Amino acid sequence: MSTVVILSGMDRPGITRSLLETLDGVGVRHAISDMEQVVIHGHLILTLALELEALDRGKVLESLDQCARSHGLEFRAQEGDHLHIDGSPSEGSAPSVHITVMGHELTANALEQVAKVVSAAGGNIERIYRIAHYPVTALELLVSEVAVEQIKKPLAEIANNTPVDIGVQAGGLHRRAKKLVVLDVDSTLIQQEVIDLLAEHAGVGDQVRKITERAMQGEIDFAQALRERVRLLEGSPEELLDLVRQQITLTPGARTLIKTLKRLHHKVGIVSGGFEAVISPIATELGIDFMAANQLEIRDGKLTGEVTGEIIDRAGKARALREFAKLADVELVDTVAIGDGANDLDMIALAGLGVAFNAKPVVRASADTSVTTPYLDTVLYLLGITRNEIARE
Repeated sequence: MSTVVILSGMDRPGITRSLLETLDGVGVRHAISDMEQVVIHGHLILTLALELEALDRGKVLESLDQCARSHGLEFRAQEGDHLHIDGSPSEGSAPSVHITVMGHELTANALEQVAKVVSAAGGNIERIYRIAHYPVTALELLVSEVAVEQIKKPLAEIANNTPVDIGVQAGGLHRRAKKLVVLDVDSTLIQQEVIDLLAEHAGVGDQVRKITERAMQGEIDFAQALRERVRLLEGSPEELLDLVRQQITLTPGARTLIKTLKRLHHKVGIVSGGFEAVISPIATELGIDFMAANQLEIRDGKLTGEVTGEIIDRAGKARALREFAKLADVELVDTVAIGDGANDLDMIALAGLGVAFNAKPVVRASADTSVTTPYLDTVLYLLGITRNEIARE
């Protein structure tokens, strides 16, 4: 049953936290399907849509009423459909920080932890509104009186220990400035590891997979691992590249991500520890602006087991990000890097926003934010792009 709760009255720091603590305290584990909060000239209006079992409803509403009274707020509740909140507030008067919280289900407990971090840092939540309901629910919190650096680390810890993803960015007009988004390819833009597919066709799959995993976990140097794996492909026919291209599938949401970014006049680049001969047709199809990948040496129609030119390893990906930014005339602070493995760490650290996408633990621990859903287009929500903007042609 959908229940809409509305609290209104004079604002003060800690109200949102208290409300969420109350919900968590009465054992509410059902989804918060929508939420909006706005402060106008010091007057708070907070609306919350809850999915409650009939047996829980009375207990929950009584507790929320008592919470509201303790803060001098008016309280109303009614059964109703989900709220549908479109758009976002004007950027011209945006508070200092935007916090995006998203997940398949947003519980009071997860949001309460976020509110505690904001409160402990001396911040005030001025508005909460929903920017997406599909394929995940995404809420954006606009927070004043706090800096990104004060809350980024503790919020990242919450994301690592709860089933929600959290992104933090500074507010202001630059948030909508022209951006460059650079993606890793294997297990990020696409669902496979290209070299593993090549190895399967060459009959050396097990050996190559073991080296790949050690490289992605950061246990061995990527350049060394690449050379070792490519040597195992020596003598394989060039036709293997065509077979592998046919097996590649894009990550769900990849087309939507790139199409939306391009429509909003952002530039998109890809960097890959894989091979240009395999991914170049994909880049062309998707309209990718910049690409950097490794070159396989082919002689007399066969792979020689060697790579030519500069190896795109961990440092190479960071160099590519810098080069792409110059070509796109974009400052590094306005770049976004998305990856999943240890060889993505340098570019994730260099970018204005580093996103770990279904990543290894070492990457999640280092990135600004993590995405744990299987949908690549949910990264758009971290940029403040709403579902309505994504759907708009």
